[in-house]
Amino acid sequence: MSTLGTVLLIILAVLIVLLIGLYFFGRKMQKKQAIQQEQMEAAKQNVTMLIIDKKKMKLKDSGLPQMVIDQTPKMMRRSKLPIVKAKVGPKIMTLVCEASIFDSLPVKREVKAVVSGLYITSVRGIRGSLETTPKKKAGFFARVKGKFSKK
Repeated sequence: MSTLGTVLLIILAVLIVLLIGLYFFGRKMQKKQAIQQEQMEAAKQNVTMLIIDKKKMKLKDSGLPQMVIDQTPKMMRRSKLPIVKAKVGPKIMTLVCEASIFDSLPVKREVKAVVSGLYITSVRGIRGSLETTPKKKAGFFARVKGKFSKK
């Protein structure tokens, strides 16, 4: 057997071991996620809040309690999260929002939200439906491109 054949055989064996390891790691993570989802469902509450501000910012700059920051994984601390400042009753709180509903949150309006701890899972408007934020205006090049593509 040539050296090229042995090298390819070793690479193939390493790839198979990696795939098997990823399979078991993925199953373990799915189980953890299912347990966390059950815990969030058990702890959810309906709350009326006034959304003051919303931004995507790093966890350390968000103003969340230090205990929450310490409990998050190190890789997650660098990524930007959707952070919402809201007035819940007499308190002004900093909450983390689900990424899928972040764009539909209206600023300076009162909403009913389902909150699980410091995490907003869903939102609906108190007076009427939620208005999504308006789309950004198309830039100069996008408008020019649109004009020429219609012809």
